[in-house]
Amino acid sequence: MIDAVVFDLDGLLLDSEQVWDEVREQLTRERGGRWHGEATLDMMGMSSLEWSRYMHDRLGVPDSPEEINAEVVRRMLDRYREQLPLLPGATEAVERIAARWQLGLASSSNRELIEAALEAAGIDGLFQVTVSSEEVARGKPAPDVYLEAVRRLDVTPDRAAAVEDSHNGILSARAAGLRVIAVPNPHFPPRPEALAEADVVLGSLAELARDVVEAL
Repeated sequence: MIDAVVFDLDGLLLDSEQVWDEVREQLTRERGGRWHGEATLDMMGMSSLEWSRYMHDRLGVPDSPEEINAEVVRRMLDRYREQLPLLPGATEAVERIAARWQLGLASSSNRELIEAALEAAGIDGLFQVTVSSEEVARGKPAPDVYLEAVRRLDVTPDRAAAVEDSHNGILSARAAGLRVIAVPNPHFPPRPEALAEADVVLGSLAELARDVVEAL
């Protein structure tokens, strides 16, 4: 039996992976760094501490990791204020699941971005807990952010389900011991070995119904 459902944010509820990509690439080039084709996938799922250090060490951005993090978050908030990249069916899916289960959110986004996005989408009140990977030791694919989410929800991992879109997110939830519902991101699809770890694979959030969770 499932007692709680934990959602991811970027790539699942928000079509934001491209926004992160644009903001970090622009900053890297502005500062004279060296952007490369693997940077996007390398940083997907990293905590803010991890990706800001990556941009400094691997991409050659001369600012300190703390300065990089602050500037990227500032630019992301500006983009969200201009237009929140909410995916079709995201609010409806959250509302359907919230009508039956307590909800958590386990995200690689910074705390400020999580709160701004959920408030702008009008669904902040539906989540009992939200966890940013900057609040735990390691980002995805490590299990830390999901383990903290279920701890705050006061449920055991085997009584919780995760809804994820990405390679590292699926692996993170599975490593934490949650059941995993995958809704693959079409722009950055998880590799087959990650999808094989999911209990259910859906084509879109429109397919995320109560019976899907109840069958886990």
